[in-house]
Amino acid sequence: MQSLMEDLMDPAAFPDTTECIKLVQTHISMVYIGDSFVYKIKKPVNFGFLDFSSLEKRHYYCQQELNLNKRLAKTLYLDVLPVVFDGEKHKISLTGKNGDIVDYAVRMKKISERMLMKSLYERNELTAKHLEDLAHLLHQFHTTAMHSSEIAEFGKPDMFRINTDENFVQTQKYIDITINEKDFKSIKRWTDHFYLNNRETFFTRIKNNKIRDCHGDLHMEHISLEDPIAIFDCIEFNDRFRYTDTLADIAFLLMDLEYRNGKSFSDALWRYYSRISNDKEIALLTFYKVYRAYVRGKVISFQIDDPQISAEKKEDATQTAKRYFMLAKSYTTI
Repeated sequence: MQSLMEDLMDPAAFPDTTECIKLVQTHISMVYIGDSFVYKIKKPVNFGFLDFSSLEKRHYYCQQELNLNKRLAKTLYLDVLPVVFDGEKHKISLTGKNGDIVDYAVRMKKISERMLMKSLYERNELTAKHLEDLAHLLHQFHTTAMHSSEIAEFGKPDMFRINTDENFVQTQKYIDITINEKDFKSIKRWTDHFYLNNRETFFTRIKNNKIRDCHGDLHMEHISLEDPIAIFDCIEFNDRFRYTDTLADIAFLLMDLEYRNGKSFSDALWRYYSRISNDKEIALLTFYKVYRAYVRGKVISFQIDDPQISAEKKEDATQTAKRYFMLAKSYTTI
């Protein structure tokens, strides 16, 4: 992995002409950013809810990523290309014939970081028009996304509880590192009570066809507000995280705005979306905000265990995860 990572820092390792390469890592991916294109390679990891441990699985999920993201970012996602090793160096090939295939990369067009929702917000350039257009796009997506009896099963409280129970199991190791024990127990208790007191709400949502094949990772860094709006990087690695209530989808974005002290923007986006969709389930929306904030805290906590991430970045991850967990706790007191 280290050899591959280093070899792909050479611009000559890529099939397109590029002068420099920037590497961005997450707990599951290595993203190589060139002048015009971006190449995303999945790390050979297995977190239980995600399994990229074999070459065959990484190839399959690269294809899934390509196909699923064409729903909301049709022109951004181009193809899946093999990563080959010719005996000396790793490179990304158009054909896979000039070496042994050792991995795969999703190739995308490079987007303008200046037009990401996060960037516009940070420059105080996010407008009501942006939010209204985004609300219309999300409503259109949520009303046309695939739904079926199989997908609907994932809206049942006992099925969704698999997600929240998994969160609590996987974050126990981070107690008193990124989340204190008191908040851990309090959020878990609040979640248990919500399931107990709101079972019928989940079944009503199923009856009203609100459980769809959604995006699953809808936050500000995954939205380009260029014309047309593109929403990318959906969850491809586990159907359970995409087959969900449309409220759980938009709750992620609302939570992300609130994490960044953008409560007024979150309120405005929710007003536009709820008016268009006629969705008024505030209690359930809060439940999903708790879930989404907790997931972000968990996922960012995973970076602490990544040996390829520097000590400085691990400390940044620790502080960021703490803030997400504190946000999750704050929702339980509303």
